[in-house]
Amino acid sequence: MKAKLLITLSFAFVCFSTFAQTDSTGVAKDTTYWTKAFNLGLNFSQASFSDNWAGGGVNSIAIGSLVNARANYLKDKISFDNEFEFLYGIVQNKDQNARKSNDRLFLDSKLGYKLTDKWGGFFSLNFISQVAKGYNFSTDVNGAEQRTLISSFLAPAFITSSLGFEYKPNQSFNVRIGPFSPRITVVNDLELFNTVPDNYGVPIGERIRYEWFAFQLFASLDKNLTENINLKSRYMLFANYEELEFDRIDHRLDLTITAKVTKWINVSFSSISIYDFDQDDKIQFSQGLAVGLLYQIGNKK
Repeated sequence: MKAKLLITLSFAFVCFSTFAQTDSTGVAKDTTYWTKAFNLGLNFSQASFSDNWAGGGVNSIAIGSLVNARANYLKDKISFDNEFEFLYGIVQNKDQNARKSNDRLFLDSKLGYKLTDKWGGFFSLNFISQVAKGYNFSTDVNGAEQRTLISSFLAPAFITSSLGFEYKPNQSFNVRIGPFSPRITVVNDLELFNTVPDNYGVPIGERIRYEWFAFQLFASLDKNLTENINLKSRYMLFANYEELEFDRIDHRLDLTITAKVTKWINVSFSSISIYDFDQDDKIQFSQGLAVGLLYQIGNKK
């Protein structure tokens, strides 16, 4: 089922890209209204130490990957923006099983209508999940490694639609204000509550939780600080009107800074900060620093 869904998503993305360039007769269409970008990144790190290395250390191998694609349409007052992002990384230390160090799947589509130079109406749909199984690791009394399943593909997943107004003063920054933003939380593993008692807010015994009356604020920034340094951030706030308390408002901030060393080599720093009462009553934080290869194509910088 997982493989079929991944294939379907990939196929839909390919079909969308193809549709943007050809019509039903197979004749190439005018694509001057489209701006596109595709980034593929790969980084690798390795460390090894001799048995008598006085400074201490652990042999390790780490691999990380990034896929980011955009296809945006703009003609007159109509806009149609699409983004796909996938990050995945694994690390293996000596005497330990491989563990994932990064895992993020994000899709976002937005249909907009321009009202003034800076304001417009919009309808959007976005999807957030992960691909591989996630574990908490510990050791037993004998020092043997133990792992506890806490997530997998579609467990959890968040699907949010939003209708409202968008403020876009320039091409680098925009804010969506969605007073009507229903969200679906999916936990496609009926046994996950055994290790995650809160079950990500989904009632135990069910796979889906619906939050129909909700508000979403979505802000994004994609700006070149210098010729070789890019800052990209995305902030999402979600509030359920039926549980409108300060400590039950969800926040998520994604931040990536990329510096180009050469045409093919870059250094990147990425971080994710999450506050979601249904997952934990404290802020969750992750960060990564990587050096690797980056391949870019498209007519959007």
